[in-house]
Amino acid sequence: MGLDYHSLLNPSQAAAVMQIDGPCMIIAGAGSGKTRVLTYRIANLLEQQVNPFNILALTFTNKAAKEMRARIEKVVGPEAKNLWMGTFHSIFARILRSEADKIGYPRSFTIYDTQDSKTLIGQILKELELDDKLYKPNMVLGRISGAKNKLISVQQYLNDPVIKQDDEAALRPKLGVIYQQYANRCFKAGAMDFDDLLYQTNVLFKDHPDVLNKYQHIFRYVMVDEYQDTNYSQYLIARKLAAKERNICVVGDDAQSIYAFRGADIQNILNFEKDYPELQVFKLEQNYRSTQTIVKAANSVIKNNQAQLRKDVFSDNEEGPLIEVFKASSDNEEGKLVAQSIYEDKMNQHLSYDDFAILYRTNAQSRAMEESLRKLNIKYKIVGGLSFYQRKEIKDLVAYLRLTVNPNDEQALRRVINYPKRGIGDTTLGKLIASAEESNHTIWEVVSNADQFLPTRTANPIVDFAEKIKAYTAAAAKDDAFEAAKFIAKNSGMVEELYADKSIEGLSRYENIQELLNGIKAFVEDPEREEKSLGAFLQDIALVTDSDLKDAQAEGEQVTMMTIHSAKGLEFRNVYIVGMEENLFPSQMMITSRADLEEERRLFYVAITRAEKKLTLSYATSRYQWGNLRSCEKSRFLDEIDPKYVDFKFSAGPGPDRAGPGESPFGHVFERRSNLIPPPPRKTAATKYVAPADFTPSDTSNLQTGQRVEHPKFGFGKVTSLETVQGSTKAIIQFEEVGEKTLLLSFAKLRVH
Repeated sequence: MGLDYHSLLNPSQAAAVMQIDGPCMIIAGAGSGKTRVLTYRIANLLEQQVNPFNILALTFTNKAAKEMRARIEKVVGPEAKNLWMGTFHSIFARILRSEADKIGYPRSFTIYDTQDSKTLIGQILKELELDDKLYKPNMVLGRISGAKNKLISVQQYLNDPVIKQDDEAALRPKLGVIYQQYANRCFKAGAMDFDDLLYQTNVLFKDHPDVLNKYQHIFRYVMVDEYQDTNYSQYLIARKLAAKERNICVVGDDAQSIYAFRGADIQNILNFEKDYPELQVFKLEQNYRSTQTIVKAANSVIKNNQAQLRKDVFSDNEEGPLIEVFKASSDNEEGKLVAQSIYEDKMNQHLSYDDFAILYRTNAQSRAMEESLRKLNIKYKIVGGLSFYQRKEIKDLVAYLRLTVNPNDEQALRRVINYPKRGIGDTTLGKLIASAEESNHTIWEVVSNADQFLPTRTANPIVDFAEKIKAYTAAAAKDDAFEAAKFIAKNSGMVEELYADKSIEGLSRYENIQELLNGIKAFVEDPEREEKSLGAFLQDIALVTDSDLKDAQAEGEQVTMMTIHSAKGLEFRNVYIVGMEENLFPSQMMITSRADLEEERRLFYVAITRAEKKLTLSYATSRYQWGNLRSCEKSRFLDEIDPKYVDFKFSAGPGPDRAGPGESPFGHVFERRSNLIPPPPRKTAATKYVAPADFTPSDTSNLQTGQRVEHPKFGFGKVTSLETVQGSTKAIIQFEEVGEKTLLLSFAKLRVH
């Protein structure tokens, strides 16, 4: 017997679930149970005897796909495993693996990450003798990415007079030539970057109608989540695949379209009806996440946007407290106020630090927050810091693994041909590349036959290196990913080199390599995975998206800190949105047009709607920028919130915008509200410590917690804790003038008193 969707869902949700044929658009307001609706809609399709192999569900993160598949499995059982469900990039990478030969690529093509692409661009700039300060690799890659997302080929780019004029006006007339070289080099190396996974899918479907026809028949039902974030390339793929059956369902919220800088086009969702006149529209307007105050405040902000699909989001939750606004005299004081507020709420309401999130417009704003949290011993995690797979030692080993699977991978080869050092310098590498260009061979063909291109003495270490890679390729062909990777890590000399480095950093790098091998072991032992090869593992990690790193393992409860873009799709009990100032939020880069300003307003809407129970906004009246203190004015967005939902009671102090010298604009608030932590006594400006002439360091091998010490630069302090890792001891010392410092005892000069 089927599920009773009317008892499980509200009327709007149930209507969206029950509609399965023809085009439909589900406008899902923030916190409206979108994932629940998608889950039950797919469950309903399966109940209607639709074969799971005929359902394509496209998401924007691997995490979203994984969560949805798990939910569907709970409802309908193991049939959910057979759905085509994943990110645009992962699904079309899978299709390209099967069809790559039709567009001239090997099926074992490498997927270049952003760093690989930037490195390649840097090399091309050098070869073309172009100034990398004018043609910054980051900017060049952005231009190429923008072209691919609009499906502009190299030839179109070179022949388009408007593009040519734009590049010349920007004093960068060679961008088209760089794009051409970049595309050629990627093709020659059997590599695709992330944008290629979509661009080349479009090429495949355009040039091979038989392949498009095949997948149109496979994917009888197409569903696209977060449709407001699709770019032109993604839009076209979805439209082509659904052209035969027209069973396309898109889900999204135009009010949460915040990725224009990545090429997302809000017009895709605003104009969806023009593509499908017979479209059915369902609006999910009940917010189950936030209090009524938060929902009404968010509505009062977003109503200022002109480009939107009108909806009336509401909540039946409790009314909840008013939104508090903190005004601080500086960014450092803003950090102190936020940290103290978090500490108080945690203690007074018996909450966990996991209940709190601090959201900001740019990563640079985290500094003041971090310092203030550390001073109150509040643990925190920064989402979007350097991710595991971006660390040097991980990229080095992964380069070996990539080269094993695809020896033509030029970026991987360049990275490891002389690591660990084997006497192959830049000059030799230059000769190899020149030989490859002159003889029209790939660089691997030259490397594996180096004795034919270079003198014997120069060629010997290269021939040895090529033999290693061939041995790794043979191991990868017969062993699973873990056994092959373990063999490569040891045989390459990487493990030995890192183990020999006994510094704290060296130990950390060694542990990271171990952790990578642990991850590969887990990959191989996952019963859900049929393909356990090294190639399958590399594809898996290449497709890890930034948001999938949000769940990186944390020790104990922690406050979460991240940019608003990173917070999309998440929710927290108590949320702090900091830096609510003109030119910061809205960003000064984003107030040159109405469309840009509306994007910033949508970003603020997203930030507000992350909060479940309590929302706090803060701004500073002065902030350092490029080393200079400048005055700030509060954000226009604060004035757009209906005043009846806001409590400005904290804006005390002399004058409308400025505290008195050396005084908090609302120190009285914390005096009244909190007996937990007295505010630290204010110090006059610290004078620079000068060590006495007779200063001689003590033997610190028996240093104890609580001892008073003297440092020649930092002055007097007290040892608060000691930590020993692999034989190296760190002392955390609270100095009287400069605050807390962590010192390695093997290097620190300390006199014990």
